[in-house]
Order: sequence, then C-alpha cells, then structure tokens
Amino acid sequence: MNRTTTLLLSLLILAAALGITYLIFSTEPEATREGATKKTAMLVDVQPAQSGAFQPNIIATGTVQPAQDIMLSPRVQGQIVRRSPAFVPGGFVKKGQLLLQIDPADYQNALQLRESELAQAKADLRIEQGQQNVARQDYELLGDTLPAAREALVLRQPQLQAVQARVKAAETAVEQARLNLERSSIRAPFDAHILTRMANVGSQVAPGDRLGRLVGSDRYWVMATVPASKLRWLDFPQREGQRGSKVKLYDRSAWPEGHYREGYLYKLMGTLEGQTRMARVIVAVPEPLAPDQEQLMIGAFLDAHIQGEVLPPTVRLNRDYLREDETVWVMDGDSLDIRKVDILLQDADYAYIQEGLSPGDRIVTTNLSTVTQGAKLRLEDQPQPVSDSTEAVSQHAPQSQLQ
Repeated sequence: MNRTTTLLLSLLILAAALGITYLIFSTEPEATREGATKKTAMLVDVQPAQSGAFQPNIIATGTVQPAQDIMLSPRVQGQIVRRSPAFVPGGFVKKGQLLLQIDPADYQNALQLRESELAQAKADLRIEQGQQNVARQDYELLGDTLPAAREALVLRQPQLQAVQARVKAAETAVEQARLNLERSSIRAPFDAHILTRMANVGSQVAPGDRLGRLVGSDRYWVMATVPASKLRWLDFPQREGQRGSKVKLYDRSAWPEGHYREGYLYKLMGTLEGQTRMARVIVAVPEPLAPDQEQLMIGAFLDAHIQGEVLPPTVRLNRDYLREDETVWVMDGDSLDIRKVDILLQDADYAYIQEGLSPGDRIVTTNLSTVTQGAKLRLEDQPQPVSDSTEAVSQHAPQSQLQ
C-alpha cells in the first residue's frame, strides 16, 4: 500500500470519529425544571398596641437670655474715688451692695448748705408767726370789723404764707441734696452677675454714662419656639407666682450626656417667629448660676423638653412604626392589614392615635421592602406553611431517540 492510499485512509477514519462524537453529544438527554416556585409567608416581629392617658414630651429649641438686664449709669456727676472688688466682669453682687463711689464732698457740702437754708426759713416762720399774733391783738383792740381782704392784710396773712412757702422750698432742697449724696454711692439694684465694667477709680462720670452691664442672677429665660398646633397641650400660668408645664433643658454641646436643668413655662408671647412661623414661649429657669448644677450661659442654644398636659385615652405608638400616609401595619390573623389611623399628636418619640387602632392589636415592627394588603405573615415561633406547588425534574430525550 503506497503512501497516498495510507493518507486517504487515515483521513477517512478521523472524519468518521468526529461524526460519531458529534452525534453522541447532540442527542444527549436534557434535564428541565417544572413548577420550581415555592410560596412562603413573610417573617415579622410584632408588639401589642398599648392605650392609656399619656403625657407627651414636646421638644422645642431656644436661646438663653437674662430675665433682668441693665446698663448701669450714674445719676450724678463726679470722679469715682472707690470701687468694690466684686465689681469685675464675672463677679457676683447682692442687692444694695456698693459698686462705685463718686466723690461725695460736693454733695455733702450742698446738703449742709440746704440744711442751713431750711433752718433760716424755719426761724423766719417763727418770727412771722410772732408778728401775726401781735397784729391780731392790735386788731382786736380796735374793736372794728374790716372787709375780709383788708382783714387778711392787717393780720399779715400774705407774709405768713410767703414764709411758709420758703420753708417748704428749703425742705425740698434738703431732700434733693440728700438724694444726690445717696446717689453718689452706686449700688447693685438686684442680685446680679457682672458681665462688663466700663469705669474705674479716677474715671470722671456724668448722668447717662455707661459704667457696666449687670444681669439678674436669680432667674434666666429661655426664649423657645414650638409649633403653634401644640400650644393647646401646654400649660401656662394664669397668675403671677404660678408655674406652668415642667421643662427639662439640655445643652448638647457643653453638658455631659444625660445632664439637664429644670425650668417651667412662664409666658406665651403674642407673636410668631418671623421665618418659621412658630409660636414663641418663655421658659423660666430659677438659680441659673447655682454652683452645684450645670450653669446656663447667656446666648447658649438649648433643647427644651416640655411636659405636656395629660391626653385623653389614646394608643401610643413609636414613631418608627408609623408608615407612609399615616398608616400602620397590623398583623390580623396571619395576614397584613394596612390601616389608616387618626393621629391626635406627635412628639419626638411617639404618635398618639385616637382612631384606627385598638389595645392589643399586633403592630408589625419589621420593615418590609414590598407590602400589599392581605399579604401572608408569620412569626418566628410559627411553622412554615406548606406550599401547594412542588419542584419536579424530568428527563426529555430528543424526538429522534423515541422513534
């Protein structure tokens, strides 16, 4: 057998092998799935709805301001000759405590001068009274009756009235001189905290000059804003001396976690805040600078937690479980019930629902990606329901093998 014949025979055998291999792979049976879908109920957590007469905790924000704030000024002029060591920025003074002393010499001299003038006027009054008695005796000796106008002249009544007027003027001048002397001693008008000082020993001052800024230390105010819709749940005092709703104040930037100061609602201001259109309220804080508590700083921004009035019986629900469009997910039997609710009030943590929920309703607390009314639900301790559809695998051979 020559080389050409051998090559042709080899190629023929190779082609036959390739054809057989292709036939085997192209006619292999295929596995397919039928009805592989299995329906399951969604696993959820629930908690029972609770009802009662709750007190909402209404959150507001505000800034600290002094209840009393004055710029101290003198009422007389002169040179300051003495200053109290307490009259320094950051110092504390009691009501009536001496802060500055204006040189009193001029005012002491003026008082002595006015007192001498008063003494002279009183002496003139006594002399005139004596002359009037003499005139009355002479008039009685005449035994005659004169018209009332001439009788007053004879009895020196105009002279007496003039001297009495001078006495009153002298008394007023003495009182004014005494006031000026007292005003040369500048004292604290109330228990105060000194913020600034603008005068010292040697300063020449006059009425209206600024000596320093004082704020009352017995009470501060927090000017806060709250939604106008929540005002009806807040209690404001009706008379002086009463206290309104309790308030807890937090300074997140300065005080340790959980530390707060207590205050109370003092007044409702009659205007709305310009941009936010929220109602403005005043929270009073007694003893804001007490050393054994967190101290308030003027201008600080605080969170105010206001304890509202007791609500009528409602269902209280965590705001995290309030769904879109004021709905709540309820597990009714083994199905999902999407309920529309009527919300009486919302505070920082809860929604208070007056209609739509009943005590004991099982509130779904699990967040679900897709929800539909009537969707099947199950709890963790419930068995998995069996689905009607099962998974099947069958072998299908090509039609060519069946023939």
